[in-house]
Amino acid sequence: MIDFYYAPTPNGWKISIMLEEISIPYKVIPVNLGKGDQFKPEFLAISPNNRMPAIIDHDGFEGQQISVFESGAILMYLGEKTGKFFPQTPREKSRVLEWLFWQVGGLGPMAGQLSHFVNYAPNFPGDHSYSTERYKNEYDRLLGVMDTVLKNREYLAGEYSIADMASFPWVLIYKRFGVDLDAFDNLRRWFDILKKRPAVRKGIDLGKEYSNPKANQSKESLKMMFGQTADSIKKAAEEKEK
Repeated sequence: MIDFYYAPTPNGWKISIMLEEISIPYKVIPVNLGKGDQFKPEFLAISPNNRMPAIIDHDGFEGQQISVFESGAILMYLGEKTGKFFPQTPREKSRVLEWLFWQVGGLGPMAGQLSHFVNYAPNFPGDHSYSTERYKNEYDRLLGVMDTVLKNREYLAGEYSIADMASFPWVLIYKRFGVDLDAFDNLRRWFDILKKRPAVRKGIDLGKEYSNPKANQSKESLKMMFGQTADSIKKAAEEKEK
């Protein structure tokens, strides 16, 4: 059994999709980001970066319990555990890792920042037009990278893999940013193929009723999500040790 610490965001969806694809038993433990569940001592014990998703596998390697945080690391762990969607031959593995790291280092952070400036920055004073335009252009560029690569292959790394599961949720939210996905023929084809997979649909629907990005707009929620510093995290960690 796997304990799955989850909120319905693109990073959370990566793992819910994978868990559904590999058909492994799991229990969802909701993480309410607006209320600060990610700063609770018991959560920091398994995810010191105070970010979800995170998992606890009660039947890890050699039967020992293990916790894993960071979505890319979780995808790799589950792929290695089950032998599914993460090939281990050097050539195929390196290709999957290329695109997995491309997502966690590029598509995810850029789309995440764009989402912040579109959905949350209007709650704060100042002119955010440059930042919004900067990240919108970068998101567009990254979609173009995917479109070019997918011209000659069905999936990002050749065969369907954790690389596709990692990128799909960040493409799924394209409408929030006013993007015309039909402008990317190959990406559109890939997107439509993945969207039809039963495990993908089920993973995206998990906790769907809580997925409204406008939900956490109170002053308290905004401060909780975007007002943290090294000192506040240190204090939360110290609470864990008491």
